Amino acid sequence: MKKIYTAGFDVFHPDGRAHMEALHALCRKYGFEPEPLGVPKPGMPKVSGPDGFFEKDIEMLDDCDIVAANLNSFRGFEMDCGTAFELGYAYARGKKLYGYMSDTRPVAERYGCLTDENGFRVENYGLPINLMIGCSVQIVEGTLEDCLRVIAARELKDE
Repeated sequence: MKKIYTAGFDVFHPDGRAHMEALHALCRKYGFEPEPLGVPKPGMPKVSGPDGFFEKDIEMLDDCDIVAANLNSFRGFEMDCGTAFELGYAYARGKKLYGYMSDTRPVAERYGCLTDENGFRVENYGLPINLMIGCSVQIVEGTLEDCLRVIAARELKDE
């Protein structure tokens, strides 16, 4: 069974544990083994503090086959910066990268302008997100479940 890492700001949900358990149940429904967020492997000490959480995230990314990332805006116009780091790390490690967004219109169209309030240009490459993510991640419009359907069709077809 292929291991999947669910990246995104979902861990900050007000009912984080239950929310993540629901997301992981969806992963299992589509034939994937979710990386067990916050569950130390046998012999590992309990995860705590920023360094511990960082190490655990890296371990789970190294362990997984696929990353399914929530690319929706978080605390502003852009995706969660921690998720962006995880995708870059996973890309460098050769993992299969998928992401989902509720709105996949081009960035400039979603922002409604070609320059921001400070006069900086807004990317206008026709992608729904910054080109570094848009060119490295297979993006699906919809929810995690929509994304998992696509991943299962592509990644489990030979199993």
